[in-house]
Amino acid sequence: MARFRNFMLLCLCALMAVPAMRADNLTIIAVNDTHSQIDPTSDNLGGVARRRAIYDQLRAQNPNTVLIHAGDAVQGTLYFSIYRGDVEYALMDTLGYDAIILGNHEFDNGMEELAAHYRNVDAVKISANYDFSATPLDGLFQPYWIKAVGDKRVAFFGINVNPVGLIAETNCENLRYINAPDVADATARYLKEVIGVDYAVMVSHIGYSSYEPSEPNDALIIGQSHYIDLVISSHSHTTIKPGSGMDRIANADGKLIPIGQNGKSGKLVATYDLDLETGNVVYSHIPVDNSWDEAASRYTAMDAWLGGYRHGVDSIMSNPIAVSARHMRNSSAAAQNWVSDVSLEIIKKLSGINNIACAIMNKGGIRTDMPEGTVTEGVILNMFPFDNRFVVLEMTGNDLIESVKRMCARDGDAVSKELRATYNDKGELIKATLNGKKIDPNKIYNVATIDYLANGGDYMDCMKACKRLFVDNQKYGNHILKYVKELNNKHIKINSTDEVRISKK
Repeated sequence: MARFRNFMLLCLCALMAVPAMRADNLTIIAVNDTHSQIDPTSDNLGGVARRRAIYDQLRAQNPNTVLIHAGDAVQGTLYFSIYRGDVEYALMDTLGYDAIILGNHEFDNGMEELAAHYRNVDAVKISANYDFSATPLDGLFQPYWIKAVGDKRVAFFGINVNPVGLIAETNCENLRYINAPDVADATARYLKEVIGVDYAVMVSHIGYSSYEPSEPNDALIIGQSHYIDLVISSHSHTTIKPGSGMDRIANADGKLIPIGQNGKSGKLVATYDLDLETGNVVYSHIPVDNSWDEAASRYTAMDAWLGGYRHGVDSIMSNPIAVSARHMRNSSAAAQNWVSDVSLEIIKKLSGINNIACAIMNKGGIRTDMPEGTVTEGVILNMFPFDNRFVVLEMTGNDLIESVKRMCARDGDAVSKELRATYNDKGELIKATLNGKKIDPNKIYNVATIDYLANGGDYMDCMKACKRLFVDNQKYGNHILKYVKELNNKHIKINSTDEVRISKK
């Protein structure tokens, strides 16, 4: 018996001397800003069935695979406008996400609704710089998640955008934001030096570049970092092409850190092949195109489930209500001018206030293009999906100048065809004009806008203290929908240039 016991001890010692099995690599699959693009886009790219086919093939090729969504899974199509997240959040587990982070649009229906959805999502929810303790999301998030592969451990931590000026205050009440640059590298250092992970991956929803100059971005964070090994980026809708030079940024020690992002709408899937021995990362993009249709066709149960939701979307998308004389990109001056003009006309009728000087509407609120030709109900609802209301503000000339200044700083030299800014070679504002006349700083102006801007959204702090002369109680998109139908009844096409808004059929 003693001889047997000694033999077993020798076996155990031998086993302890054998190094643990080590995997060669970890495949990280990541998407960002898919924005409710359940079906392929108008250019036949994207779609959840195709993405699922890609995920499944990659997971079959390497069992050491993780799947990440870097935020803004919602808002952008009628699936979210109608069903308020029922589709997108249910698909999180169907597609098999391991970890997800918040985008700013996850807050669009408020935290109560978001929490109700997230309680049913199995994926790990990570955020290192949001304190949810006084919100309905308390207890649903953790700062990081660790994936063990053989004897190596890879940590993923979430970094989120500053909600001030970007998310409606009522939708993120009591959420505490901790400055992203202060948290990011400190978290990576803690994970590596205290927890003892081998690699620290930052999953970010602050953007490759900054939307607002005073806010940080991923490049800035990497430049100040010593401990971050890889960044999965999102929010800025940047397509970071592998091998372009944009996909490597020097950190504080001069080491090139890989970073990737896939534009928006799920048209691309990114893979990061992490060599767990060397730390080398091979970054690639996979186009989500029709070459995946055969593989995607086997998801019959998912397609049948989606069918009920798709019927509701298709019935609205196929309902013609107007005709457009031209194609207007949602980010174009033509679209912004048309929306400003239409909004001004509608608000004057709704409020009964005729002496409204101008309308200020944010370009980011126009979510999709206006097509040439037939315009359906779904097109208009997709263009204006947000739950915003029309507002009339009483503004001083100084506040109006500041509004023009802030809008033009991001969108060029014009807010609309009425409002323009002129700068010198140093980028300093020389003058702001309304209908070609210099805005008087001491004059009072009535200005039409939406409550998102009036509450300081898009960093329009200059509007927050202004007196409100009128606030409507309906979504502004519904008013624009009604307006477009009335145009069609008068046989007038939707149109816009710098000078002309409508034209006869």
